[in-house]
Amino acid sequence: MGSSSAIARVLYDASKRTLAVTFTSGKKYIYEDVPPDVALEFQTAPSQGAYFNWRIRDQYEFREL
Repeated sequence: MGSSSAIARVLYDASKRTLAVTFTSGKKYIYEDVPPDVALEFQTAPSQGAYFNWRIRDQYEFREL
């Protein structure tokens, strides 16, 4: 798994296509309808923070938990 100073945990539910992201601030978000390849690339990215900003933030519907 990649590492990030901003992202603490990433969980992907392939059956629901939801991506749960926990930030080091403690905030948790669920991103909807994320394709499996994007989730895998995110989980294995050298910089999860950079990948998140590039491919996930502002690209998918989300809600805060």
